[in-house]
Amino acid sequence: MEGKEALFGKTHNELLEVVEKKGVPKYAAKQLSDWIYRKNITSIDEMTNLSATSRKELGKEYSLGLAAYSDVRVSVDGTKKYLFPVKEDRFVETAYIPERKRFTLCVSTQVGCRWGCSFCMTGRQGFHGNLSAGEILNQFHSVPEKEKITNIVYMGMGEPLDNTGEVLKSLEILTSGWGYAMSPRRITVSTIGITGDVTEFLKKSNCHLAISLHSPFEEERRAIMPVEKVHPLKNVLDEIRGFDIENQRRISVEYIVFRNMNHSNSHATKLAEILKGIRCRINLIPFNPIPGSPLGEPEEEPVEKFRDALMKKGVFTTIRKSRGRDISAACGLLSTMNLKGKGD
Repeated sequence: MEGKEALFGKTHNELLEVVEKKGVPKYAAKQLSDWIYRKNITSIDEMTNLSATSRKELGKEYSLGLAAYSDVRVSVDGTKKYLFPVKEDRFVETAYIPERKRFTLCVSTQVGCRWGCSFCMTGRQGFHGNLSAGEILNQFHSVPEKEKITNIVYMGMGEPLDNTGEVLKSLEILTSGWGYAMSPRRITVSTIGITGDVTEFLKKSNCHLAISLHSPFEEERRAIMPVEKVHPLKNVLDEIRGFDIENQRRISVEYIVFRNMNHSNSHATKLAEILKGIRCRINLIPFNPIPGSPLGEPEEEPVEKFRDALMKKGVFTTIRKSRGRDISAACGLLSTMNLKGKGD
């Protein structure tokens, strides 16, 4: 923004460094975080409990750093999908999903994605960069429903654990008393499974973890998720199994169900086997078709039978309903449409 460094997205320690650098009193770091994360200001000039001199000094090198969304689509079911412009005419998507007592925001962590899962529109864009902590949090801070939001899920565009440093920084700001003071039990980070980074996340954050699994069989998973070649699911699950998970912390398994593919009795048996020793629940997600994909949407009855088979094997399983289908809800679809509209 105007060539200036953004204050939004900085931790308390980083804000301390800022005020020391600019010769502003140390206590101003707490004032800064309060203005940045607790109040709806749009510029440094609005930080009225800082002296005019301090504001002038900060303004020479820094801006607040917030960015408005450029487009929003509203579904008949109340779901909203926002587009935020980032990095050289590209976009990231943010989905607001209202339910009766729960209002969830789904945020993105990267511009595109390098892993190329065959069921994901984001992967077709390729990888165009990581979002900063500020760009991740801007999606939360800049939607009109901010005050309503009860839960945040890192399940939008990109692979969060390919951007671990900035994701952890954004989680620190979300959950710290000087930041948004949100409970980590209200936040879930989803990953396709990046060994090493899974352990780092579990050690440095108290937020929930979701694993995108989609098939318990190595060859079948490799065919739709190239990450299996580099970070085998077995290694990822061993990492989780070897970590002492607190009782209040949840591990969940995201499992997209495709037509006539990954919901047989043998899949249920293998899933129960590989998840043994991990206290978790499975969320079954009927595939939301994307253009040009050979993968099909399953019928309702086979998905219910698969859920029942898993429950009989002692694995708590739910079916997640698709939301916002009339507004290009499949992850990456709306941003891809915008890119094509711009000739990309």
